[in-house]
Amino acid sequence: MDHLPHFSREIRAFEAAVRAAGSGLVPSCPGWGVPDLVMHLGGVHRYLAWVIGDRLTEQPDPSDLSFLDLPPDPAGWPDPAHAPATGPLPPGLLDWFAEGAAKLESLFATTDPDVPVWTWSGEQSVRFWVRMQTIEAAVHRWDAESMAGTAGPMDAELAADAVGQTFEVMAPARRAWTAAPPGAGESYGFRQTDGPGRWTVRFDGPTVAVTQAEEDGRDVEVAGSASDLMLFLWQRVPAERLDVRGDRAVLDRYFTLVPPV
Repeated sequence: MDHLPHFSREIRAFEAAVRAAGSGLVPSCPGWGVPDLVMHLGGVHRYLAWVIGDRLTEQPDPSDLSFLDLPPDPAGWPDPAHAPATGPLPPGLLDWFAEGAAKLESLFATTDPDVPVWTWSGEQSVRFWVRMQTIEAAVHRWDAESMAGTAGPMDAELAADAVGQTFEVMAPARRAWTAAPPGAGESYGFRQTDGPGRWTVRFDGPTVAVTQAEEDGRDVEVAGSASDLMLFLWQRVPAERLDVRGDRAVLDRYFTLVPPV
């Protein structure tokens, strides 16, 4: 799928949502206020603009904060060491965010997606970051909109892609980063009710096996819109939003096998 139009839409919706929210804690991001959320996503954008713009194939030093291009006197800007920042958005922060997002969007649009660059995944290409950052932009747009009770659903095409990406990329990575317990054969079925998406996921020892098919003998089956499935897997909505059939204890174990990071 072409992720770039989704990235553009979600970034602009995020900007509008944080401007409307203005201040306060972000319930779906514990420990963060609205300025922290803006600073986080803006920092990621500028870090990746550095990686892609300079065609870096090794991870650059994240302690070198020159890539952030902060103002000479960022007084009042959020400091990760003193989160949460719950006050109003400081002057200039949203302009800084928009500039960084526009630069990354331009790089996504003008760079061959197969160009090799560093990523934290086995897929070492610009294509990985276009997909990953589109999904992250959509999730954080939802976070910001949820503060006002106006969180709209994810686009069905993007959400279905994000469900697959969760099982293919995020679940193995999160298990490795957190030393998650070995799987004991737990088998999950996920079914999209507003499209053709079907996924069977099995945890055996350290491995996560996923197929785009329905299989017999799964411990638990979960059905919902692509948006709700995506938001559940990103721990934004509870299982009660979904149609759950089978062993609920196995479903509850999912986030032990795939811990949050």
